[in-house]
Amino acid sequence: RGRGLGTFLGVYTPTVLTILGVILYLRFGWVVGTVGIGRTLGIVLLANSITLVTALSLSAVATNSRVGVGGAYYMVSRSLGLEIGAAIGLPLFLSQALSVTLYAFGLAESLRFAWPEVPVPTVAVAIILAVGLLAMRGADVALKAQLPVMALIALSLLALGWGALANASAQRLAASQPTGPGFWTVFAVFFPAVTGIMAGVGLSGDLREPNHSIPRGTIAAQLTGLGVYLLVPVLLALAADGDALREDPLVWTRIAPFGAWVVLPGLWGAIFSSAVGSMLGAPRTLQALALDGVVPRFLAGTFGRRAEPATGLLVSLV
Repeated sequence: RGRGLGTFLGVYTPTVLTILGVILYLRFGWVVGTVGIGRTLGIVLLANSITLVTALSLSAVATNSRVGVGGAYYMVSRSLGLEIGAAIGLPLFLSQALSVTLYAFGLAESLRFAWPEVPVPTVAVAIILAVGLLAMRGADVALKAQLPVMALIALSLLALGWGALANASAQRLAASQPTGPGFWTVFAVFFPAVTGIMAGVGLSGDLREPNHSIPRGTIAAQLTGLGVYLLVPVLLALAADGDALREDPLVWTRIAPFGAWVVLPGLWGAIFSSAVGSMLGAPRTLQALALDGVVPRFLAGTFGRRAEPATGLLVSLV
């Protein structure tokens, strides 16, 4: 605890980069083309209302009690007891660790857009090792490395807005009608996009003032994501017809000026940053479980001046 990370770098950055991820780039056009602009905005508002309630709940816990290493596990175990905390903490650690593999394969697969014959398993292993090595440098170094990713995502959003407004058609927007799968099926596809609000909470032990940073950073990132997810479907519906939105996962590259040159780096950066966030969170959850005696205490081993969770990081990497 108290290792110097502030609200922006320690909570807002990992949270907003996890929220603005692969679904925004590769699936959001399909959402708009399938259920229409009106229902898409309804899905965005409903999904964000659920995560906003969650963000407010964890903010209430964070501001009314001491927050230590372990993020969500620590807060649950201190509020509801060690038994319930452990029942949530163990699957939470596994989900965070295995998410790194998911993101690594997703990033390797997405490289096929530019490199059709990419050896996916080999590249996925290389990505996992790169994420692990970056995490070993410390949370502050890993998070600072994600700031250029935030700039790439912002650039791709600006390019989408520029291209959409330059080719806007009110007729396309008015013609956006539901077709294919129903509201709840599409909601289920979209909802994981907004569940990244826990990314910053996982670094609670590295925050200078977790009681202040967790509420401010989490809610700010959640509202940023809400704004983006309300704006992007309108831009997509203005610039592309329903068939293009449904059938072309890279429809962004057809709308934005400079196409793939500005969109794909944002996509790849978003996936990589999600992997980094999971690799930072998993060892800290395991460390907190070990400090509480839920798992063997040697798993709480640390190294370096900033006491990074070395053993947990190696277990997560393996």
